[in-house]
Amino acid sequence: MANSQAQVVQPAQVLSVENLTTSFNVDGEWKPVVRDVSFTVAPGETVAIVGESGSGKSVTSLSIMRLLQEGVSRIQGRILLGGRDLLALPEQEMRKVRGNEVSMIFQEPMTSLNPLFTIGDQISEALLCHKDMSPAEAKAETIRLLEKVRIPSAASRFDEYPHRFSGGMRQRVMIAMALASKPKLLIADEPTTALDVTIQGQILDLIKMLQDEEGTSVLFITHDMGVVAEIADRTVVMYRGEQVETGATADIFHRGKHPYTRALLAAVPVLGSMQKYQRPLRFPVVNNATGLSDTPVEVADTVAREKPILQVKGLTKRFDIHSGLFGRLSGRVHAVENVSFDLFAGETLSLVGESGCGKSTTGRAIMRLIEPESGSVTIEGRDMLALDKREMREMRKSVQMIFQDPFASLNPRMSVGQAIAEPYLEHRMGTSKEAKEVVADMLRKVGLAPDMASRYPHEFSGGQRQRICIARALALQPKVIVADESVSALDVSIKAQVINLMLDLQQSLNLAFLFISHDMAVVERVSHRVAVMYLGEIVEIGPRASVFGNPQHEYTKKLMAAVPVPDPDRRRDKRAAAADELKSPIRPADYAVKPREYREISPGHLVAL
Repeated sequence: MANSQAQVVQPAQVLSVENLTTSFNVDGEWKPVVRDVSFTVAPGETVAIVGESGSGKSVTSLSIMRLLQEGVSRIQGRILLGGRDLLALPEQEMRKVRGNEVSMIFQEPMTSLNPLFTIGDQISEALLCHKDMSPAEAKAETIRLLEKVRIPSAASRFDEYPHRFSGGMRQRVMIAMALASKPKLLIADEPTTALDVTIQGQILDLIKMLQDEEGTSVLFITHDMGVVAEIADRTVVMYRGEQVETGATADIFHRGKHPYTRALLAAVPVLGSMQKYQRPLRFPVVNNATGLSDTPVEVADTVAREKPILQVKGLTKRFDIHSGLFGRLSGRVHAVENVSFDLFAGETLSLVGESGCGKSTTGRAIMRLIEPESGSVTIEGRDMLALDKREMREMRKSVQMIFQDPFASLNPRMSVGQAIAEPYLEHRMGTSKEAKEVVADMLRKVGLAPDMASRYPHEFSGGQRQRICIARALALQPKVIVADESVSALDVSIKAQVINLMLDLQQSLNLAFLFISHDMAVVERVSHRVAVMYLGEIVEIGPRASVFGNPQHEYTKKLMAAVPVPDPDRRRDKRAAAADELKSPIRPADYAVKPREYREISPGHLVAL
């Protein structure tokens, strides 16, 4: 009788989180960062926890895995996995649970993979720890897992090290490692945030496919509502450590009740939504109390097309590869190959493409942060590549750059006021007293208070730091700003605020933007013209409406097809995208480049043949 009762007791949920509260010890006082969160994950179900940075979603996942440091953290409530309370288990038992019954994929695979060991050894280690296998059996199972996650030539890549893989392929290795022991639950913490849109699409399809085949439950943590729509059965919306809304994903998207939920949804750029608009469009912005603080409006068109402010012709940059005992030249990376375009005052030209296509190298070559092989870069009639060091220093006042990571761009030992004033003073544009006035004015322009000038970078959020970098770039009154993936790492609402700021500044100061990005939905929203790069070359360029309304090159179509669609009704759709990596731009040393020919589709819309 007892046996039959034991068989009947079967938990309905794989994971049940009840009244989870996680606190950290700050100056001897316990401060809760996650408060009273409850949700369940059923067998084979995908539940998404969505919210901005600081909402507590990652702390929730780390609490479930009990990966927070003891002594400075305290987890209260109940976390039931298959009916067992994980918070009541001793650490030795918990170690058996991690990687075996519950596995986790982190945002940055290189922080999880050991660079000193081959990927085959690292996956095999998980199998040998949790399964009764011989090394030969573990190797065979590892190769099977690598094939399952669609890594080409899996057997031959068993002995390769992590640095030999692209970002997308490294994330596939992490998924293979997480699935090695066939866990009941897979926790994916922002696994696609740092990836190109095409790689992101492949990873999402891969997780869906593996879930269908293995029946694994997934807890997916993200700030991207487009990704939520693609993958989640149910959604938990978190804000400032609290759960503000929970329900079926379709209900959240179509009938979301909380203002914060509606604001997050409104801030998601939808590919194709710009067809009725002629000019760039402001984003609606998340307002924490009321939802939207403004409505999307077209930006006034300030583009005067008489004469381009920036002309790039035949820009080429190659990196030599030396190998062998004597460092013989064995090949070249053709990073940028014969790139040409014009940029007008008040215009935004977007360079788009995957990592490795050459778009960032193009931006750096224009700035002469790296020296190009050949070509010309003309700003206001002066060829930047022909200038000496002193003249180049003077010319940099006209062209400024905003980088992807604002924290890496700011000196942590300088106050933000000093950081903004430094280029102004270095270029002898005024006195120290005038510099203080410029700093106050620049901070006001980017939506920050002048009294923040005395603070240091670590005291600001990511979005605020990016605003500070924009203020520093504006201090020199440039004509052209090169924005290199300047919003790609930001939350959706912060991204909206920073882009709106850039559009407002463009309109008031008549700035020209070279906007470098891999996010096609954002590019459609902010651009006047778009240039698509592939393997160092521009393969399609033209007005935004022409490129997005009538894409001609296969690579452009691939980029657009990979953009997540914020429509939960299409959740089970698969893109059938190939799981290949971007082709290598490495060529033999004696490789002769053939001149690229273009066909004009419509006025200004050119496609490579």
